[in-house]
Amino acid sequence: MALSSNFFHGFLIAACFIPFGYCFGSYERSALFVFGDSLFDPGNNNYINTTTQFQANWWPYGESFFKPPTGRFCDGRIIPDFIAEYAELPLIPSYFEIGKDGSIHGVNFASGGAGCLKETFRGFVIDLKTQLKYFKKVAKDLKKKFGAKKSKQLLSNAVYIFSAGNNDYFEFPVTYSKEEYVKMVVGNLTSVLKGIYKKGGRKFAILSLAPLGCTPGSRALNFQQGNKSGNCLEELTNLAKLHNSALPKMLKQLEDKLPGFKYSLFDFFKVAIEIIDNPSKYGFKTSKSACCGTGPFRGIYSCGGKRQVKEYKLCKKVKDYMFFDSGHLTEVAYKQVAELLWNGTVDVVEPYNLKSFFDLST
Repeated sequence: MALSSNFFHGFLIAACFIPFGYCFGSYERSALFVFGDSLFDPGNNNYINTTTQFQANWWPYGESFFKPPTGRFCDGRIIPDFIAEYAELPLIPSYFEIGKDGSIHGVNFASGGAGCLKETFRGFVIDLKTQLKYFKKVAKDLKKKFGAKKSKQLLSNAVYIFSAGNNDYFEFPVTYSKEEYVKMVVGNLTSVLKGIYKKGGRKFAILSLAPLGCTPGSRALNFQQGNKSGNCLEELTNLAKLHNSALPKMLKQLEDKLPGFKYSLFDFFKVAIEIIDNPSKYGFKTSKSACCGTGPFRGIYSCGGKRQVKEYKLCKKVKDYMFFDSGHLTEVAYKQVAELLWNGTVDVVEPYNLKSFFDLST
């Protein structure tokens, strides 16, 4: 979630492709295509005309793993990086960094600050519909490169993972009721899923929204509005709950209507709240304050001093923190989340976890 203001802010091939330096043999391996926001952005926003509010390609971002920083909104790796590792894939490249062979393992289209709606941070991010447009271009290139049969097999065996909707709720328009607005956001996500399905996609993994009101940025805003206890911002968290309650119904309807459509729904909200409420159980000293930022809970979005507010403090031991900045987790926290997404039980991910999803042939 690149958050607004200073507070939120396999395919089967019986051949070796020598030019690509990778031999598939007869081993089936699913590709991974990634869509969404800053939870998943590997650095796409480095390549677009935007502001530093929507970028993270400077120190101390990346300092735990990537040198130099890549543009990930984290001190190190993010969820798609771990999923790729567990699936025995290389790091999935940013759309703007696809080499000649890059798309055979998948592509990451995610953009920090992006929402399901075009209106969300319009002009500063790559919205979900534009990410779909870029995917269609990749699908076309794959067809050109490998022919209709093999590209179709790659796309149908691939896993499509989404973190989308978080940013749509930070600037809630008063012209709509909450229910109407959620319907619009989820409706846009639905149409993107259908667009990928039309191009051959069959396996879709969706993250529910996080508890948006419980980030250090939301706590800082709540504090500045007079709630000195630093509690979660309930209004935002309730919007996330409303969105999340619409996801199972939407996915079940798509499964019923579209032959071969399969989904995995990950309860990111439940997982995040569990860590927030019991930080020491998961190895953290705090889940309220960020490692990097300034102000109450280090919740002002100033990490690295390149955004509107230049002042920031950096913690000494990042592994003690659940949150790296005002709205994004640390690498250690993301790894815990990714492990549950990969092989968690039905109380957090259903009807498939990603391990079984990758093993599932279409």
